[in-house]
Amino acid sequence: MAFEFKLPDLGEGIAEGEIVKWRVKEGDLVEEHQVIVEIETDKAIVEVPTPKTGKVLKLNCSEGEVVDVGSTLITIELGSVAAAAEDPKAADVGVSSKAEPPAQEDTEEAVSVVGSLPTAEEFLATPLVRALAKKLGVDLARVDASGPGGRITEKDVRGAAEGRGETAVADDKYGLVERVQIRGVRRAIARNLIAATKNTAVVTGMDEADMTRLWDLRKREKDVAKERGVHLTFMPFFMKAAQHALRDHPHLNASVDEDRVEIIVKKYYNIGIAVDTPDGLMVSVVKDVDKKTILELAQEVQELGIKARERKIKLEELKGSSFTITNYGTFGGVYATPIINHPDVAILGTGKVKLRPWVVDGEIVPRRILPISFTFDHRVVDGREAASFMSKFIRYVEDPGLLFIESS
Repeated sequence: MAFEFKLPDLGEGIAEGEIVKWRVKEGDLVEEHQVIVEIETDKAIVEVPTPKTGKVLKLNCSEGEVVDVGSTLITIELGSVAAAAEDPKAADVGVSSKAEPPAQEDTEEAVSVVGSLPTAEEFLATPLVRALAKKLGVDLARVDASGPGGRITEKDVRGAAEGRGETAVADDKYGLVERVQIRGVRRAIARNLIAATKNTAVVTGMDEADMTRLWDLRKREKDVAKERGVHLTFMPFFMKAAQHALRDHPHLNASVDEDRVEIIVKKYYNIGIAVDTPDGLMVSVVKDVDKKTILELAQEVQELGIKARERKIKLEELKGSSFTITNYGTFGGVYATPIINHPDVAILGTGKVKLRPWVVDGEIVPRRILPISFTFDHRVVDGREAASFMSKFIRYVEDPGLLFIESS
């Protein structure tokens, strides 16, 4: 009896995935719960196990192919493992009479993010890089990797191709072009940004904050944090300042139910942090910001950032935000018009801190100035409330001692 295994629901909002690597081939015997394929979803690599025991009759999808949830992945002839175990000839092909049952951890983590794409003995490369290598005829096994964790990058592949003296193919009359499919994280980013701009009435306001006191505070406490293995950045302070300001502006800590035309005001403070990764922008979510200390937040931001960049982050750690902060100042940006992380209704952007002349008590003095951009959904709040939120946020940034005096 043949069983067609279809791509299951891998998580909230995930409609498709890209086949990264088949763990089995046609003719193989598989056990229930055995991982058979690695699939790249919007923001993670997941291992998909088979729910049945049997013999692989057909792989219905190729590596690099994008498949929808519900599409048939593999066809399995049921009961083949048990039958093979009873067959004396099975010993000749190395099939044991009794397969070792899968560990409980494997079952529970069947659809969780894996640590990396291939094993240590294989090359590390994203599906896009693999496709490019195939197009250019480059053997990835012979490419020197320069990316983090030994990952082969697009530049590595192109360098290998150029080293052979190969050139790209001219696609139009103006010169050489390259067509790159939008896949994986980049496809998710494109879809989410379109949804955010299409379904919201966005407005962006900008302001500045004198964060000299906060600058000095972080400088004093940085070594203390380092002794505890924590890299103390400004982000935990920004998170706390935003959380305190959101208490007085709850409609900005919310989402919109489009079908019922309702504002869903969140009673929790889960702040999404935009993380730049080699595969694109990810928003990791720090839960219950109001219940954590500055150092605890710093530790979690640090850990989530590492996970995101190494593609080890779990889907659950990318969901559930009620508000988002993006720090484009890290890359030298000053002001921006950040796009709301759907389904949130607001996002705060912080720019590059600059030493500037500033008037304090009638005197012009050098101060550390933080540029701020704040995008909100005008359907949910008016400009007055948005401006009031920004003023509150600035108050906490300029006088960080209030973060420790006032209750969460």
